[in-house]
Amino acid sequence: MHIHFIAIGGAAMHNLAIALHLKGYQVTGSDDEIFDPSKSRLQKHGLLPGEFGWFPDKISKEIDVIILGMHARKDNPELLKAQELGLKVYSYPEYLYEQCKDKKRVVIGGSHGKTTITSMIMHVLKELNYKFDYMVGAQIEGFDTMVSLSHDADIAIFEGDEYLSSPIDLRPKFHWYKPDVALLTGIAWDHINVFPTWENYVEQFKIFADSIEKDGSLVWFLLDEELQKIAGSVRADIKSLAYDEILWDIDKGKTTIKFNGKSYPLSIFGSHNLQNLNGARIVCAEIGIPDEKFLEAISTFKGAAKRLQTLKENDQSTIFLDFAHSPSKLEATINAVKQQFPDRELIACMELHTFSSLNKEFLPQYKNTMQNADVGFVYYNPQVVAHKKLPQIEKHEVAHAFATKNVKVFSETEELQSELKKISWNKKNLLFMSSGNFSGIDFKLFSDQLI
Repeated sequence: MHIHFIAIGGAAMHNLAIALHLKGYQVTGSDDEIFDPSKSRLQKHGLLPGEFGWFPDKISKEIDVIILGMHARKDNPELLKAQELGLKVYSYPEYLYEQCKDKKRVVIGGSHGKTTITSMIMHVLKELNYKFDYMVGAQIEGFDTMVSLSHDADIAIFEGDEYLSSPIDLRPKFHWYKPDVALLTGIAWDHINVFPTWENYVEQFKIFADSIEKDGSLVWFLLDEELQKIAGSVRADIKSLAYDEILWDIDKGKTTIKFNGKSYPLSIFGSHNLQNLNGARIVCAEIGIPDEKFLEAISTFKGAAKRLQTLKENDQSTIFLDFAHSPSKLEATINAVKQQFPDRELIACMELHTFSSLNKEFLPQYKNTMQNADVGFVYYNPQVVAHKKLPQIEKHEVAHAFATKNVKVFSETEELQSELKKISWNKKNLLFMSSGNFSGIDFKLFSDQLI
């Protein structure tokens, strides 16, 4: 089978291309620009296009499947040629479902925490020698790719993103997957460029819950009010399983789970992670893994990249990197680090980087989210605001939105880095939070310069 990717260089797209190549398909692709790590990884597998650009003359009826990435436009020349020839055009999630429609599908959704829970389940299944397909939104230790597809696995684990499927398929990705076991972590408004109202955003999760297969299961976080409503109205044939934080304490600086009279030390910490872990435990129970086996396996889980990832540490300080950018995740991540290290000051650095976070109308959602940090630094790049075609924001507007005196706002990365270098890091922790890189910070190198 010949599969052609339009916009093969995307983070998700290139991983799917590699997965299908490794499964034995003939894979080709095109893109107008490809950057590392996608470029190097495609090159390693012989999938990097010989030249960049769009080449409609290479689209022929000999191609069995076209997969269209979000980076492409509706008027992409290759897409138009494929449509003219009547070729089957799939979105990324649609083809993922096509590959796994005969497997038991586990889908993890929610506004935050889904990468972590997906990673936890993958880690446990691997430790217990299960065969499974997967798709996850970050690089996970012990896994070479973010997507893996096989002929013989009976289980598929997907991270269920609510963002759009493709330029010509405006449904959320997770509406495609039709899970046998679904988990929802919580609902906190995001992607306001696509879902302009809270009600519209919540509706996507209701549709997802209704897409669960007959006699399937919905695992959901107990303390989320919207999930309470969704779980209260699911079909009668769907099993509803609520979860909260698992019982734990801190013993000599190490978070330890107490379960059925046994102790299980962990490499992760924080209330949010312990909620995620409990959700993952229930999902694994639904696919036949006993609690004791799960807890033994999860004790070696170190977390996904950029999910409270330790960049550098010594006896007095630790520097963390986290993906947190939504208000709820920002607050939860700050609280987790303060809870784990009550005797250390916390300097929390957050970058406004996404469309929602840089939108003036959305900014008030961040009120008081950094109040538990000892010092809060908020950074944004005015050029990114302009690139996203949003109204420019001023530093005083950002400070007013966060609404606490401990917050200082920066719009130049050099100024922020200079401020951080002035600090004596004795008995202090540093937490970077962003889906970007603060306009060019090499986090590993910068951490080495600080401590």
